[in-house]
Amino acid sequence: MKFYIKNMLCICSKMALMYELEKLKIPYKRIDLGVVETIQDISEGKLELLRNNLLQIGLEIISDRKEIIAENIAKAIIELVHYSGEPVKINLSDFLRQKLQYEYSYLAKVFSEARGISIEKFFIGQKIERVKNLLMSDELNLTDISILTNYSSVAHLSNQFKILTGWSPIDYKQLYSNSLHKSSANNHKIYHHHFAQQSG
Repeated sequence: MKFYIKNMLCICSKMALMYELEKLKIPYKRIDLGVVETIQDISEGKLELLRNNLLQIGLEIISDRKEIIAENIAKAIIELVHYSGEPVKINLSDFLRQKLQYEYSYLAKVFSEARGISIEKFFIGQKIERVKNLLMSDELNLTDISILTNYSSVAHLSNQFKILTGWSPIDYKQLYSNSLHKSSANNHKIYHHHFAQQSG
């Protein structure tokens, strides 16, 4: 049995879904972003229970054809942006047309109706999320990040990043770094306090 899941856009949501399936003793063949294939059919009662449990964690089983198409668009964009080791140079409309076998105008209409946002804005949002992750990993400089995420220049990336986040990439990285150091220092204090209590 195959069914589709709305809002399953990251590894965390995949792990949460796996937990819910195992909790209800529903064996599955595979779980990809946005789709689950179980080993056998699920009873209506168990499916309804799963549906309710998933709603509690922000996931939703969908059966409407247009909703499924919109979810597949989101999945394709996420895979393109986050899981490709090469620079994202392909034209988005060509990519989606080839991937989903529909005209781009139809895909754009379906997606905006289902999500309340255009494909282009969703794509840009995912690119900025990728930039955030790359900034936090501290493995690439801003020039390399702009190339990997297919921005025409560092200035273009920085401008779009600030529009969506309110921060420049450099400020965001510094903010993350300060937050990380503060968290590390707090953990260090807690450890020493605990050690002092144990020693006392």
